[in-house]
Amino acid sequence: MKNLPLVALGTWSWGTGFAGGDQVFGNNLNSEDVKQVFDEAYKSGLVLWDTAAVYGMGSSENILGESIKNYPREKIVLSTKFTPQLAGSSSNPVEEMLNSSLERLGTDYIDIYWIHNPTDVQKWTPYLIPLLKSGKVKNVGVSNHNLEEIKYANDILSKDGFSISAVQNHYSLLYRSSEEAGILDYCKKHNITFFAYMVLEQGALSGKYNTHNPLPEGSGRGNTYNKVLPQLEELTNAMKEIGSSRNASTAQIAIAWAIAKNTLPIIGVTKTSQIDDIQNAMKINLSESEIKLIEELADKTGIDTKGAWENSMI
Repeated sequence: MKNLPLVALGTWSWGTGFAGGDQVFGNNLNSEDVKQVFDEAYKSGLVLWDTAAVYGMGSSENILGESIKNYPREKIVLSTKFTPQLAGSSSNPVEEMLNSSLERLGTDYIDIYWIHNPTDVQKWTPYLIPLLKSGKVKNVGVSNHNLEEIKYANDILSKDGFSISAVQNHYSLLYRSSEEAGILDYCKKHNITFFAYMVLEQGALSGKYNTHNPLPEGSGRGNTYNKVLPQLEELTNAMKEIGSSRNASTAQIAIAWAIAKNTLPIIGVTKTSQIDDIQNAMKINLSESEIKLIEELADKTGIDTKGAWENSMI
């Protein structure tokens, strides 16, 4: 895909409800809370926004829809997802969920529409074809798919002259299975944009949290990462040191690493300071030796951050 910003902005933590910001992140954000964030992002050219119908059961899309309505739609790049587990029983359940997303987002087309997980590649992928033909969807992608599933989805689409434009998988210093499985190489070879989500591991790699300042207790991310914070200190200290010579934060180093690996990181944003972080990270060029060091330290942690919703990539 052409002319995309180097970073996408994520809205998983916007809104409340099942799989939403209050449960997963310990946040409780509404459209007023993020208005300034959206405005600052737009001014800085960060116009690629990622959401999903399942995030807060539509509440993330509702808030994003409120945010974009004061801006020219053609200047915004919207990415949202079809989640098979929520599918209805209409003749095209994918279009049915898409129509609900379009209504919440206040638009008549989506720039990138994703199959959220590979429940049944053969069943769900063909439903994307009429959406591409109609123009309701400009590009399609697959998320949480392994290499075999990505190739299969691409084969299905190719029979009607279409192809996958993007892949979106969990990818961070602590979880590089998409690289190990050859997915990054496949994407590069076929001009597919690889979107990396959880680059900051829900804040555990931001440098903000440690054993003295843990992630929010009782949140999904707190339950996952607080117990491994001691194992992360050598890695985050090295990232902090690399950043100090550039007046950059630990989080900026994590983002710069993802960009250096030819991926397009999705970074969740809830504060205007995070927009500054992203802008600074996009200017950082890490050396090969710095990349090697932090990858080795990441491996040394021995931490596996594969999500409960993810299948193994290898």
